[in-house]
Amino acid sequence: MRRFAATFVAVIAVFSGLAMSSAEEGAKVDVIKLSEGKITLPAPASWERKQPRTRIVEHEFAAKGPEGTSPARITLMGAGGGVEANIDRWVGQFRQKDGSSSRDKTKVERAKVGDTEVHVVDISGVYQDSPGGPFAGGRVIPREDYRMLAAIIVTPKSGHYFIKMIGEADTVEANAKAFREMLTKLNVK
Repeated sequence: MRRFAATFVAVIAVFSGLAMSSAEEGAKVDVIKLSEGKITLPAPASWERKQPRTRIVEHEFAAKGPEGTSPARITLMGAGGGVEANIDRWVGQFRQKDGSSSRDKTKVERAKVGDTEVHVVDISGVYQDSPGGPFAGGRVIPREDYRMLAAIIVTPKSGHYFIKMIGEADTVEANAKAFREMLTKLNVK
């Protein structure tokens, strides 16, 4: 009887552990919903959800980088204007230390995720941070060795959506793979 009881307890412990690890794994998936749930994608487990700093931002996250670096800021929001106009605006938020053109150093990729067009923009340099937002005017803080990895999701029914990760270049690099993997799981209804 003792052997049965010990075996029973061991089996329950194993199944409880499996159930807990499955629940923990399930809890790690933070599904980001845009356009009233018509656009969804999973946030990388390493990103920490934050309260958006401004009302225009629908979702905000922080992504940690290598030791000694600051977290990158990730924002998701609906967008107005055309794809090229927004890319030009983002390029204008960067300058190069050597005086060369930021546009020439910007990488833009156009891809399809299912039937959805996605433009991925990668810019590095001195970021002209405008704490009040790009249209607020006011003081600008130059942030050296920064990088923006961003995506413009183009949908016929829901319009354009931005996903932007901005931070120290090393931090953005540490999170670039997770950012791109997230885009491959984009679902548009």
